[in-house]
Amino acid sequence: MHRFYVNEKQIHDNLITIIGSDVNHIKNVLRMRCGDELVICNGQGKDYYCIINRVSDGEIEAKIDFVKDTGSELQTKITLFQGLPKSDKMELIIQKAVELGVYEVVPVTMARCVVKNTDKKKEEKKLLRWQAIAESAAKQSHRGIIPKVRPIMSFKEAINYASKMDLSLLPYENEKGMEATREAIFKLKDCQSAGIIIGPEGGFEEAEVKLAKDHGIIPISLGRRILRTETAALATLSMMILYLED
Repeated sequence: MHRFYVNEKQIHDNLITIIGSDVNHIKNVLRMRCGDELVICNGQGKDYYCIINRVSDGEIEAKIDFVKDTGSELQTKITLFQGLPKSDKMELIIQKAVELGVYEVVPVTMARCVVKNTDKKKEEKKLLRWQAIAESAAKQSHRGIIPKVRPIMSFKEAINYASKMDLSLLPYENEKGMEATREAIFKLKDCQSAGIIIGPEGGFEEAEVKLAKDHGIIPISLGRRILRTETAALATLSMMILYLED
């Protein structure tokens, strides 16, 4: 069944109004008509199973048949702090991280980042593009929320943010032993929030790792192999899912 997202203001009693670009997609691409069924999510974990009862040029009105919890969200809200990578790798990371259940993504400038964002207009365009990718991935994977892509942070800002979470981990190539990694990830079951801090292509500088440790963030190993930045993020999320999914 086709799936769309709305905000709470578009839900009135037993009716939901769909506006914007989704109207054209429903009418002209999917060619849906009155009487067709669809699922509408409020972006807060509720799915509304609806029947279209009115189609116009500017909006589509659907009647609510019944409501269910989406049931696809992890019990721990995971924030991915991603060191800015080269080219379009960030798009891939956002897409796959959303599919794997991340709660939000924070792009981070780090000492060894090749990409240096100094143009605010370009940054705004990137954020819009990244958020659109997150929304598309959320639809594809039937998420109950659309994860936010936050504005780019400095490493210090990211560490301060991560340190306020119940548990934050920093995969680091110089860290040894998977047993410590298993012990750290096992603690997730008791956490409402968690952070993953991933370095850029060049990895972390030692000073960055020290700053993270000083703020209570735990360095972990991802195994004996050196992973690309886009692989490290997805590998860590996959490990977390093993402990968090029922």
